[in-house]
Amino acid sequence: MARKNVWIIMLSISAILIKIFSLFPPAVERYYSTGIYPYIAVVQRILFGWLPLSVGDIFYFATGVWLITQVILIVKKIRGRQAGGKYFISVARRFIAGCLLVYVSFNLLWGLNYNRTGISGQLKLNNYYYSDKDLLAVTKILAQKINAFQPASERSRHQLDTKKHLFGQAVQAYMNIKNTTPLYYIIPSVKPSIYSYLGNYLGFTGYYNPFTGEAQVNTTVPLFVRPFTVCHEIGHQLGYAKESEANFAGYLSASASTDTSFLYSVYFDMYLYSARYLYYSDSSSLKEIKQTLSPGVTRDKEELYHFLDRYSTPVEEVIDRLYSKYLMANEQPSGKMSYNEVVAMLIA
Repeated sequence: MARKNVWIIMLSISAILIKIFSLFPPAVERYYSTGIYPYIAVVQRILFGWLPLSVGDIFYFATGVWLITQVILIVKKIRGRQAGGKYFISVARRFIAGCLLVYVSFNLLWGLNYNRTGISGQLKLNNYYYSDKDLLAVTKILAQKINAFQPASERSRHQLDTKKHLFGQAVQAYMNIKNTTPLYYIIPSVKPSIYSYLGNYLGFTGYYNPFTGEAQVNTTVPLFVRPFTVCHEIGHQLGYAKESEANFAGYLSASASTDTSFLYSVYFDMYLYSARYLYYSDSSSLKEIKQTLSPGVTRDKEELYHFLDRYSTPVEEVIDRLYSKYLMANEQPSGKMSYNEVVAMLIA
């Protein structure tokens, strides 16, 4: 009993210290994000990157099964009137210890990156305010780029169905910018998610597992979406936890690729983000820009929207809200709209 209490006390102290440390972004940036985190990430990728299956997905499945089993056992105890005061205290203690362990592990392995100054600080991108004129200009440029890259992308995108090509080109894209940005990526660990089809219903195209350091990619989404998704998840892997910063890391890498499918994918994604903002500030101008999109781009947009509609469920809406709350709790007050904040970085 005393040993369990000591364990909870130690975890509680660790959690408090982590929280205090997280209040100082420059310190987090210096000592964690660009200090010990790169070594943590490399060790994780060495341990798990060579395995063909996603260790993190298997870990999540095993954890889910264990949790369900524990709930069933607790319910049986209660229904069998075998649960007294001491039992409930024991369950509460285990629950608190488990939550503290997850919190401490999550933050030490990756989560503290939410509190860093990030890539905007590293690249001195201080201008987060832009005019409607700036937004209109960047949206026009992005529309021109996707019109230009769409034909070549459509001819070669069948290669993206090969995971070796898809992941290999993403790694090469990061290699192309290793000398001009702080985005230095070695020892890849990018894998298709076991839960890709489930992800279609839950609304995710990829995610990063902080406990194993694996970048997970949903490989069932439309082909032209996949390249930017991979680059975005590698951005998370490199320690850019905030969605806007992972988006910008993905933009910097994918836009430096020599593969037209990657160029089209990144500019297509950036166009959707900027168009979403422009709709609210100048919908008439956005309507004019949409009329300039090539038939190929229009087909791709329709394919994406049809895909999203086909898998849209009430469960996805609930997951969206929960994920938005998670982002808000991790230094992203805009919730899921924080993905769109990459537009400000593009303009800056």
